[in-house]
Amino acid sequence: MKKALSLSLVWCMFSVVALAQERQYDLSKLYKEGKLLAHGRTLSLSEGGKAVKLGEDNGEGLVWLKDVVFSNGTIEVDLKGKDVMQGSFIGIAFHGVNDSTYDAIYFRPFNFNAKDPVRKIHAVQYVSHPEFGWERLRNERNGEFEKALVNPPDANAWFHTRIVVKDETVTVFVNDDKTPSLVVKKLNDRKAGSLAIWVGNGSDGEFKNLTIKP
Repeated sequence: MKKALSLSLVWCMFSVVALAQERQYDLSKLYKEGKLLAHGRTLSLSEGGKAVKLGEDNGEGLVWLKDVVFSNGTIEVDLKGKDVMQGSFIGIAFHGVNDSTYDAIYFRPFNFNAKDPVRKIHAVQYVSHPEFGWERLRNERNGEFEKALVNPPDANAWFHTRIVVKDETVTVFVNDDKTPSLVVKKLNDRKAGSLAIWVGNGSDGEFKNLTIKP
């Protein structure tokens, strides 16, 4: 009995440790295995097979990670957009219910280093679809859900983001910044859901090195 109890305790401890470990997702491998579910975009490999690319098209494009459910924790990923005015919107969707109901954090690379101060503060954005898109948030709660980046990177280069979701709060860091570029309160009561890489209307984008940490 004691041996069985000890083995059970060890197994429980192992399970807790396993659940607490970070999960790394090789997006190019998932693409080859058919575990990326694209909506509204064509999907291909890029960077010599090390990354995936969503093609340019109208509307918003999502690529859901099959069988991945995210609740609280940290999402890290490398992204690459481009410095094309109104032509590059790139980010992560989370707590997804379907192709039209989800939260997202996304970037506008063409505003990263804009000299126009108004454009500059529109560099990173939180939205909660379908009720709270960027236009409604800008009109009704201007400056609350979109901000400038603390240290803007090259708009045409790869950059890293760390998105921390803790209950109702979403915090966004870029590259090695210790200071967040955006901190917001979620605009819905969803606690968990599907996870996707995301691009906006008329935009393409590249992604690699996706990691989820509980």
